[in-house]
Amino acid sequence: MLGTSVFEQVAAIIAESKFNRAISQYTELNNKISEQAQAEIQRIIDDLRTTKAKPNKPDEITKILSVSQRGNIKEVRQPRIDLFLESVDGTEYYFDLKTAKPNIDEIVGFKRKILEWVAMRGVENSRVKIYTGLAIPYNPYEPNPYERWTFQGMFDLPNELMVAEEFWDFLGGPKTYEHLLQVFEEVGIELRPEIDDKFKRFNASNE
Repeated sequence: MLGTSVFEQVAAIIAESKFNRAISQYTELNNKISEQAQAEIQRIIDDLRTTKAKPNKPDEITKILSVSQRGNIKEVRQPRIDLFLESVDGTEYYFDLKTAKPNIDEIVGFKRKILEWVAMRGVENSRVKIYTGLAIPYNPYEPNPYERWTFQGMFDLPNELMVAEEFWDFLGGPKTYEHLLQVFEEVGIELRPEIDDKFKRFNASNE
């Protein structure tokens, strides 16, 4: 199965025509975070896990940015963002690309990570226009819809998750996903034996 690194590179190339900046494996995000922001993130996670609150990404971002420069600021591990975009209006997009079907524990970890990105960026600019979320480049359930229920309760689906066509058309405009499938199909014909072998090994490891 194609790894996310392939999709990251293709995504950055496609997005170049629509965004001011499009960078895969982005490492320029600040690696500092405030203790108050970390505490706020923990409160958000706890409230979501206990169903005390429903996911609301705009509200979560506002809460985190409001405390992103308060309290002790400490260094954390330098994050590596799968895909970074900056739009014409200055909005910054930070995507974590996933190809696997995550379990609930992984989903909580994903949520924490993308909230921490907000906090890290807020250390430098607490008024930044920012989007952080997950992108799933293809739908493993094709031709059926992607089973988003695993993310419900933890993710604000319209504001934190893009799958397949939604993601690619966001990057390049209408019909981008359709055109991309055609390209992958043409490449797939040439690499058919190699791709079939990868799928066999992937399926065997999941039996």
